Amino acid sequence: MNLSLLLLRTLLTLTIGAAVAFNAAAQSPPVILVLGDSLSAGYGLPQGKGWVDLLRGKIEAERYGFKVVNASVSGETTLGGRNRLAPLLATHKPAVVIVELGANDALRGTDLATTRANLKAIAGAARAARASVLIVGLRIPPNYGPDYTAGFHALFADVAKETRSALVPFMLAAFAERREMFQEDGLHPVAGAQPLILDTIFPQLQPLLQRVKARAASLSADPAA
Repeated sequence: MNLSLLLLRTLLTLTIGAAVAFNAAAQSPPVILVLGDSLSAGYGLPQGKGWVDLLRGKIEAERYGFKVVNASVSGETTLGGRNRLAPLLATHKPAVVIVELGANDALRGTDLATTRANLKAIAGAARAARASVLIVGLRIPPNYGPDYTAGFHALFADVAKETRSALVPFMLAAFAERREMFQEDGLHPVAGAQPLILDTIFPQLQPLLQRVKARAASLSADPAA
């Protein structure tokens, strides 16, 4: 075999391989990345019963065409999430990032400006990676003091507005006053509360999913768009 023929075959092999890889990537479902703490990691719940698991089931059952990746870690703070985000974005290339962080900052008495800055950095990095962002708001008991309590609740809306992200005002709004909906620690919701959490979050998530699908359809119709 002469050198020219060998080079031609090598070039064809590389071209075909690249095309196959490109098509496989194009056919992969867009990713919803959940970056959260124990409230999203399913702390104290039977396997598969957390609200993120229920979201995955809903997405599959209703054929939304997305893959749900749960990157939540019990005990996570906004700083921990900020530090972990870059490799998660690089690995999963999410179309949507759900940010549920801040409760552990409050438990540690973290300065509100620090929590705000970390959440803003997380949302900014996700948006820079071309992901839509959903900020999930939280509240804390009044025993932290009125100023800290009010400031903590307000910072989620502030970050969402500043970063042009979608917002769930309060993750536990549907049952926050019902003690029986929490585990013995009084902090983590029981399995029966998880569908209520999903019902609170999904109405704000759904428009983001529709936007991603609409953009994908537009790009398919006009690759130059």
